[in-house]
Amino acid sequence: MAGPGGAGGAEDAGDVLSGGSERRCRARLAAGGAGGAAAAAAAVLVPLCSVRGRPALLFTLRSRRLAGPHSGDVSFPGGRRDPADGDAVATALRETREELGVAVAATSVWGQLRTLPDRQGMTVAPVVANLGPLEALTLTPNPDEVEEVFTLPLAHLLREENQGYTHFRTASGYGYTLPVFLNGPHKVWGLTAIVTELTLELLVPGHYRRKTHVPPRKAPA
Repeated sequence: MAGPGGAGGAEDAGDVLSGGSERRCRARLAAGGAGGAAAAAAAVLVPLCSVRGRPALLFTLRSRRLAGPHSGDVSFPGGRRDPADGDAVATALRETREELGVAVAATSVWGQLRTLPDRQGMTVAPVVANLGPLEALTLTPNPDEVEEVFTLPLAHLLREENQGYTHFRTASGYGYTLPVFLNGPHKVWGLTAIVTELTLELLVPGHYRRKTHVPPRKAPA
């Protein structure tokens, strides 16, 4: 299990996994309505955890054995919704069990962030859950799906020197900016970085400056 170190401090956000923080986040997620989650084609689990008492996020590096555009990407556990899945939460919990060998209780789920499109246009519902102390878990990653598991402390993600962004411009001139998180075992980018950004805004409002910028498209003439 890889993960960067670093000193603590004001940015450590050490109480984000406390009962009071959990109640605030659950209320905010419930009020947000998780727009589009019911119709989402896929779901990911956003695994909050603590590592040696410090709050962190858990990421996976997808196996290069996998076919498709996400092979070798940094991601959260997740995948396409199965017909037997009752909802996005069921999809996220099932995929986490299949990928990491961890059965996450439904009571550990705090709620759902808003749905997002991946780069193929598939709608993805991010489901936030607290796994608790990582030291108390036995992870058994499926090598056909997961090449590596690593964590990044929230303190690391909140430091400006570990935050970046990428500008994109399409052939039509439509431009947008997406976040990147640097200086960990692997660069966090793409949809996983956007979900990470939304999670930081949920956990520590006012401590993270949003990098995502998608200007409104002009209506066709």
